Order: sequence, then C-alpha cells, then structure tokens
Amino acid sequence: MSSSIRDIPAEAEPPIVVEHREQLIYLLREAAELEHTILCEYLFAAFTMKQRLEEGLTAAQLEAIDRWRTTILVVAKQEMLHLTLVQNLLTAIGAAPHLSRPNLPTAAKHFPAGVQIALVPFGEQALRHFLFLERPEGVALDDPDAQVAVERARPFMADDDIVPAPQGFSTVGHLYRAIDIGFAWLTGTLGADKLFIGPPPAQTSPDVMHWDGLVAVTDLDSAHRAIDVVVEQGEGATGDWREAHFGKFLGIYDEYLAMRAADPTFEPARPVLPGHVRPHRYGDPVPLIEDPRTKRVADLFNVVNEIVLLALTRFFAHTDETPAQLATLENVGVGLMFAAIKPLGQLLTTLPFGPSAPGRTAGPTFELFYIGGYLLPHRQAAWTLIAERLRQAAGLARRLEGEGLALKGVIAALEKYATQLEASS
Repeated sequence: MSSSIRDIPAEAEPPIVVEHREQLIYLLREAAELEHTILCEYLFAAFTMKQRLEEGLTAAQLEAIDRWRTTILVVAKQEMLHLTLVQNLLTAIGAAPHLSRPNLPTAAKHFPAGVQIALVPFGEQALRHFLFLERPEGVALDDPDAQVAVERARPFMADDDIVPAPQGFSTVGHLYRAIDIGFAWLTGTLGADKLFIGPPPAQTSPDVMHWDGLVAVTDLDSAHRAIDVVVEQGEGATGDWREAHFGKFLGIYDEYLAMRAADPTFEPARPVLPGHVRPHRYGDPVPLIEDPRTKRVADLFNVVNEIVLLALTRFFAHTDETPAQLATLENVGVGLMFAAIKPLGQLLTTLPFGPSAPGRTAGPTFELFYIGGYLLPHRQAAWTLIAERLRQAAGLARRLEGEGLALKGVIAALEKYATQLEASS
C-alpha cells in the first residue's frame, strides 16, 4: 500500500476519543455491527436484481445487470472479510467475537444520525445510499435522503469515566480511524504486552481461512495492517478510491443513470417490497409478509442465516477444536452462504408478498432471533446443536419442496453439513 490511514489529516472529521480498552472494544463491536448490517444490505440488493430476459430486459440490459450483481457480490464478500478482521481485532485485545446486530431497518438511534441501514431493492436509491456509506472522509455527497450527523465529538473522557460513551462517526473510515488511533494510544499507555492479551492461536489466520487480505492480529503493526485493508477496500482513502467500494458503486451508478436516460422504462430490480415475517421489535414499523408459503421460505432463510452465525461464532471463539474441525466449521459457515443463503434469497424475490401488495414480491428479511449473540461456549454441545438445527432446516426445506419449490440443492447442502458436523464432533 502506498499510504495508510494514519496519513489522513486529523481534521478530516471530528476526533473520536479512545482512552480505555473498554472504549476500543465498544467501537470494535460497533464496527462489527456496521459491517454485518452493510453486508446484509448489499446481499439484499443483489438478490433483488432480475436474472432473465423474460423479465422485460434486452440482452444489453441483462448483461449490465449481471455485471453489476457480480460486483456487488464481490463487495459483499469483502465486507465478510472486514467482519472477520474485526473479530481478529477484538480477539487480540481479549474480547469475545461479536456477530450480533440489530434487525433491519436499524432503529434511528442505533448508529449515529447519518448512518441508518435498511434493506432497499437495487436502484438509484440503493446506489446513492451505498455511496453515502462508503464515501471517503471529507467527500460531501448531495444525498437529500440521508440524515446529516448533528452531534459532533464528545468531550474528552475524564479519569473517572470507565464506561464507554457513544460518539458520533461521519463515515465508515472515520470510525476505523478512531479504532486505529485507539490501538496506537493504548499500546503506548498500557504497553503492547498488556493490550494484546488474546492468545495468538485464537486468531483467524490466512492458514485457517484462505482469504486474500486476511491478517492475524498479534501486535500494533498487524492491527494497523488489518485496519488499512478495511479502509482501502471500502472507501479507498489509503489507496485508489476508483478501485474501492466507493469507486465501484460510483461506476455502477453512472452506468445505471445512463441506461435509464436511454430507456426510461428500464427497471433492473424485481418489484420487491422489503418486509418481515414478524413485527420489528425495536425499529420502525415494516410491512409483514402475508403469503403463507412465502413466510415459511423467509423463515427458512432466517434459520439458515442463524446457523451461519452459530457456526462462525464458534469458529471465531473455538477452544479445543482441531485444525480439521476448524475447517469443518468454516465450511459450514461460509459454504451455506453460497449453497443456501444465495438461492433462498433469490427465490424469495420471485414469491408473492401477499394480498395487501398485489404484484409485489418478498425478499430476504435477515431477521435475527437472538439479539444477545450466538456464542456456544462448549464444543460438544455446540456441534450437536448446530447439526440439529441443520436437520430441522432441511426438514422444512423438504416440506417446501413438496409444495412445488425447487430446493433440492439447498436440502443437499443442509444435510451434507449436518453429516460433516456429526462425523467430526
């Protein structure tokens, strides 16, 4: 990398103060929730995109949509890498992995005022929102739909302030700059041996998860490198923004507007109405899916997503698993994203929402049931529970297949991973 996040002028955004380990853990958990919710946004938008000429597209339009979807899914995979890097940063300073998040749309005050996450079908509104989230520090976008943060940095923490305080961040890069500075500050005040107290074998390293850009965090230098990967891939502030998420979305946005100008009837997304299976617990009211079969498919999607989080949390917080067992957990967590999450998400965008929304289809709801987290601390019990949940999901998938839905591949994947866990536990 030609530069680093530490080269960004301090006045780019108001400072966020990190003077205690607990404040750094707080910010890292906020970063984990932000990466997780943004990942859901990108997947949702990609799943809503049309896939066939019969959906009212020309060959040129379908080719563009396929390219855009591929780009968004690549970005989503990188968000999963960022989420993994945050787990490494948390583990390095002695904290637990954090894969919980709010349900979507996020409550107005969950993140700072300028950062609100919602599931939006692919289109101009979604692309403008993605650009707003990924914009480099100091770049102002004309986004009338985005609330502008009105609360600036809080006063410095006093000696008696041992409870972490919420502090507003303006961009994703702004949050990571605070985390980066916090690591440097605490290394200087506590000493590296007191800050980096997490066991190195607990790190997810490139030897365990073969992802480009993955960094095992064991000291200040590796913490800096992990943060640089996140910011460079996201906004490009430390590299070439044209190759970062910000630049990729800007390219899609410009091409989309040009195609709409050439053909005002061009609609790349299915008529998806974002909704839930059950009422939103804390956030804004959202429409509830009414079609009985669609509701069951949405619940199947949500259960598979739950299994992914259970497997990955156990992977990040493993105890006495062997290398082969860790590989099995990774296969379950990552493999289900491709073998079940993707096909179920795309299937939902073809199914009816219900009588109150004629002509509209549903989409994946990404509802979480356990807001407190997904940590299963005891290995044998954890593996048994995850395998049991996989069998339950496969049973629901088989019943839905009997009602005319093409779920053979999803069923095979669920059963395969259950068998792997049962054989390896």
